[in-house]
Amino acid sequence: MLDVCLLGTGGMMPIPGRWLTSCMMRLNGSSLLIDCGEGTQVAIREKGWSFHPIDVICITHFHGDHISGLTGLLLSMGNADRTEPVTIIGPRGLEKVVNALRIIAPELPFGLIFKEIEGPEADFVVNDYHIHAFLVAHRITCYGYTITVERAGKFDAEKAKANEVPLLCWNRLQKGNVVEWEGKTFTPDMVLGAARRGLKVTYSTDTRPCASISRNAKDSDLFICEGMYGEDDKLNKAIEHKHMTFSEAATLAKEAQVKELWLTHFSPALTRPKDFLPVAREIFPQTKTGKSGMTVTLKFVDEEE
Repeated sequence: MLDVCLLGTGGMMPIPGRWLTSCMMRLNGSSLLIDCGEGTQVAIREKGWSFHPIDVICITHFHGDHISGLTGLLLSMGNADRTEPVTIIGPRGLEKVVNALRIIAPELPFGLIFKEIEGPEADFVVNDYHIHAFLVAHRITCYGYTITVERAGKFDAEKAKANEVPLLCWNRLQKGNVVEWEGKTFTPDMVLGAARRGLKVTYSTDTRPCASISRNAKDSDLFICEGMYGEDDKLNKAIEHKHMTFSEAATLAKEAQVKELWLTHFSPALTRPKDFLPVAREIFPQTKTGKSGMTVTLKFVDEEE
């Protein structure tokens, strides 16, 4: 199971009841954060989740509404006695930007592992999170992220017997371990069937519609996409500032054939996003407007019933 929570849905500046952009996921005791706008740690507290198990932070780009809450969050994680290193992923220049922000937090009781994205796409694995970064179309370098939770195939006893795998090795191989036994090496693929469908979440903000988004969001269980402007007559403004309207986000969701779309990163002037939800649902019916604390638990196909 993968828990997904929109901690903040605001763009540019926070307004009452709407924190700036951030999204948090939880999987097998490890948490992943995408972006860290102002108020993120307060939003985590309001949700009742903990920032202590955040093992990886993905930054889309270096505008303040996406990274201004990072220093305070790192300080709070340190004050919560975290000692394990935190991996931070983001565009080139990430280490320089974060270290500049850390002038007010020069000492942390844990290390930071920086992974700077080179090129239009890149892949990373942290714990059970498979992270794919892809370039989008904003005014500065900006990346979307697809988070995939892979799932191995079912145990196949007949396959294990055909490969002459000792019975005492079955359990460890089923759990994904490579086993050395009496001078022979046994691998999980010798006892497992074909990989099963996992879970997929795609997150993209601060961008114009582009092919990389629909391609990487393809068949996502959840697609979280910016909807800076609800009104279609704001299209020219969206083009000028490299953002999207609700209709454009819904069109991407339809093209990518995702299961559900959550709109986020609303303009401060868009005080009632739900008023424009029908516009998006005409294009993609499975659309929801995000709000702070909005959460879903995604389950593997055979766990849903």
